[in-house]
Amino acid sequence: MSSPEPSLSISADALAAAAERRTRQLPAQPSATQLAAEHERRQAFRRLIDPGIVRPNSKEQAAASLKTLLTIAENLLREPGNPKFQQFKPTNTTIKKNLVDPKGTLEYAIELGFRPEVKNFQPYYTFNPRRIGDLETGTAILKEFVDLENERAERASRSKVDQKAVAAAVAQQVSQIFKDVAVDG
Repeated sequence: MSSPEPSLSISADALAAAAERRTRQLPAQPSATQLAAEHERRQAFRRLIDPGIVRPNSKEQAAASLKTLLTIAENLLREPGNPKFQQFKPTNTTIKKNLVDPKGTLEYAIELGFRPEVKNFQPYYTFNPRRIGDLETGTAILKEFVDLENERAERASRSKVDQKAVAAAVAQQVSQIFKDVAVDG
C-alpha cells in the first residue's frame, strides 16, 4: 500500500516573490515587430552581397572585396575608439581596387555606416558611431557569407582531389587487368 503524499503549503506571498525573481532574471525578449525589422535588415545586407557584389564582379574580385569589407568592419568592431579604423581613403590602392572600383562594394560600406567626407582637401569615408548596430549586423552577414564561400571552395577542392584519386585508382586497375591478360595470353 502506498503512503499518502505529504502536503506542502506555500504561501501566496512566497509564490509571488519567486515569480518576481524569475521574471527579473529573464532577459528582455524582442517583440515580433523588432524581430521582423531585424530580419529585414539582415536580408537587405544579404541582397547587397548577392546580387549586389557577387553577380556583377568576377568571383575573385568579389571574394577580395568581401574580405576587405570584412577586415575593415572587424577592425572597427574590435577597436571602435581607434581613429585609424574609423575611416578609410578611397584613393588608397587596396581600397580603390577592392572597394571603389568593383560594383556594389562601396554601397555596402555606406550601409555599414561609412559616409563620404572631405578633410584637408582629401576624400575619406568616415564611420558614424550611431550606426554601430548596422555595423554589427553587416559584419555578421559578411562573415557568414565569407565563411560559406570558403567552405564551398574547400569542398570543391576536396572533390577534385577525390575525383583525381578515383581516376588514378581506375587507371591502375585497368593497367593491372591489361598486365594480367598479357601474362595469361
